Amino acid sequence: MTGGLGHALGLTQAFALLLSVTFLLYVLTILRPYVRQRPDPAGNGDDFEWHLFIPCRDEEVVIGATLRYLRSTFPKAHLWVVDDDSEDATARIAGALADHDPFVHLVRRRRPEARVGKGSALNTAYRALDDWLGPEADRRRHIVCVLDADGRPAANMLRVCAGPRLFGDESIGAVQIAVWMINRHDRRPCADGGWWRNLIGRTLIRMQDLEFRGAISAIQLSRRKSGTVAMGDNGQLTRLSALDKIGGEGRAPWGGSLLEDFELGVHLLLAGERNEYTPDTWVEQEGLWSFRRLITQRTRWGQGTMQCAKYLPDVWRSRHFSGLGALEVLYYLSQPWLRLLGTLIYPIPLVLLCVKIVNDPADMAGWLLQGGWILFAIYAAFGVLPLLVWGPLYWWKCEPGIGFWRGLAYGFVYAVYICNFSITSWRAFFRVVRRRDGWAKTRRTSEAHTRGRPVASET
Repeated sequence: MTGGLGHALGLTQAFALLLSVTFLLYVLTILRPYVRQRPDPAGNGDDFEWHLFIPCRDEEVVIGATLRYLRSTFPKAHLWVVDDDSEDATARIAGALADHDPFVHLVRRRRPEARVGKGSALNTAYRALDDWLGPEADRRRHIVCVLDADGRPAANMLRVCAGPRLFGDESIGAVQIAVWMINRHDRRPCADGGWWRNLIGRTLIRMQDLEFRGAISAIQLSRRKSGTVAMGDNGQLTRLSALDKIGGEGRAPWGGSLLEDFELGVHLLLAGERNEYTPDTWVEQEGLWSFRRLITQRTRWGQGTMQCAKYLPDVWRSRHFSGLGALEVLYYLSQPWLRLLGTLIYPIPLVLLCVKIVNDPADMAGWLLQGGWILFAIYAAFGVLPLLVWGPLYWWKCEPGIGFWRGLAYGFVYAVYICNFSITSWRAFFRVVRRRDGWAKTRRTSEAHTRGRPVASET
């Protein structure tokens, strides 16, 4: 293949290959701590006081069962339900329990202050806890845990997080636990759907479980080495004293980003706190069976990541970040932008190949036979193999009952599933361009969806 078309094909292939090799090296880097992970020693949960923050906006479907589960599983923990001016029975359900149980606290918010984002709701809970404790409390012994309204933490959460490597170490300011999908074994996640819809739905849920327990867990374990463990939306635990350090005079430790959890983690690290991660305990949440709901959720996450790029100068200047740590944060925050670039670059070699086949099929056949096909084989392998590997690893490390061959099949499906990030990155980008930064709350799996009703409500 010669001429300008050949040069263009070679250039775009080289650039696409560079992106693929970079990703492959990154995956190889995070695999080592993941496969070598061993359980850390547990501690005594009674060494600390635990406060579980549960922000709620129209959560009547799940909040009652969640509160009953938490009270029976963690009888000494205080539950702080933040009703964000719900339009359903959320406040009534939580209030009925709070009236008869001193360990359940209902914090109510009203418009216009309410429904402006999860960070604002969590700050209201923080101020309520601050007022309730008073000035004499040993704030290093008080731990705040953020849970979704459908969250089901494992029964060992307090013991594990009290361990000597986690909050038993005075230098640790925050801990993120693993996230599992509670409905990963549900054969009919869409009760009123047919066979095909339920097949797609349970596959989406399984991919979310694989994603969180596989790739995301591996990334977090590797961040232990770089000192940049990130906080997640569900199952984040923070010392009250660490929240005090970043809360300021306004008593607002959580920021206004759509990715307020990651933002919190960055603020803690900039303040000199250490973040940790453990897969030894977990919180289960509902996986989304609806592709539309999944896209809505991931668009919000992608836009939040774009918003957090403003912290890069602070990270690079901070003495609390090593060079490796700063590079890791840079790589993470660049992901939405790299995906945008990838969707523009990756198709070009295939388009040029098709053009060449149409214009000069004989020359194209000769080029392929002379070794051109090897470039495309490498191109495909480097793009797929780093994703394919998570299927067998999921079988080995997480779900041995599924069998190797199903795990391998999950790896192929995961490679396709990851394409959703290309869609959500563009949606997030256009929201940034249009200055749409409202917080779109994804509807629960258990909420009935009626035709014409949006899959997310935005403030």
